[in-house]
Amino acid sequence: MTSTSTPPGLARFNALEEQKALAALHEACASTAWARQLLAARPFVTADDLYAASDAAMAELTPADLEEAMAGHPPIGRPSPGDPTSAREQSGMTGAPDGLKAEMLELNLAYQQKFGHVFLICATGRTGEQMRDAVKERLGNAPEQEREIVRTELGKINRIRLARLVDAEED
Repeated sequence: MTSTSTPPGLARFNALEEQKALAALHEACASTAWARQLLAARPFVTADDLYAASDAAMAELTPADLEEAMAGHPPIGRPSPGDPTSAREQSGMTGAPDGLKAEMLELNLAYQQKFGHVFLICATGRTGEQMRDAVKERLGNAPEQEREIVRTELGKINRIRLARLVDAEED
């Protein structure tokens, strides 16, 4: 028999005052449009309901909304100082050899020059070499193709971050 009760972390999120909920969502994704759409869909009964709403909101983001979302992500190999989320997600680069880190810096710059934004990949569970290989491969993409890949990668990142939000222990 499956339980239909809302998980405690999700119930806490559902009960948050609007500005606090918006701030929590903004930590998962820097897109205001995405966060507002999820906020409007509350309350969520299950985490899957939240993830489905996230996916739907991600699918509707405009190019400007995607740019806003990407602006919240530091380059691979250079997590924001004092940001444990980006450091954790990019841990595959932490112990990478200096040569690989230097190569990623060059590839990040080439990518940014070509596409006008940071290289974005769901880095969780990936090695530095896998991220390097992905940026090399994606440098050959057309901008429209790359924008849709970025949308997909953002969706994966958002799901991981939302899972952490709803699984969080009470403070």
